[in-house]
Amino acid sequence: MADMASSTITISAPPERVLAVIADIDGYPEWTGQIKSAEVLESDAEGRPAQARFVMDAGALKDEYVLAYDWSATGVRWELVGKSSVQKSQVGSYALAPKGEGTEVTYQLAVDLSMPMLGMFKRKAEKMIMDSALKALKKRVESQA
Repeated sequence: MADMASSTITISAPPERVLAVIADIDGYPEWTGQIKSAEVLESDAEGRPAQARFVMDAGALKDEYVLAYDWSATGVRWELVGKSSVQKSQVGSYALAPKGEGTEVTYQLAVDLSMPMLGMFKRKAEKMIMDSALKALKKRVESQA
């Protein structure tokens, strides 16, 4: 399994609003940049996504994959299920904690690619993915205030 990378940001919104944006899988192509399409395949008893299919286009990396989700009151965890042409595995999470008038969001991600990549390049790519995802999440949540 790949090493887990982590990044944190504070969003000016309550945790419930942040979690609602994260759970709106169908809306991801509107704000994530690299996700070109997203579709919920299954929902859990509370109506949150249990499995979702994504089509990603990040320039040199293009992929179609399915993630399975495990939701809690303080965040969500996911992992790659099924086949992917680029990824061997993906495990990630968003952990939310109230912070003043807002929410501290910690994004953790571990991706194991099917193709070889030098460790320093992989870590730099993971950091860029996480930082841009957190900034986009912050912008999306705060624009809905």
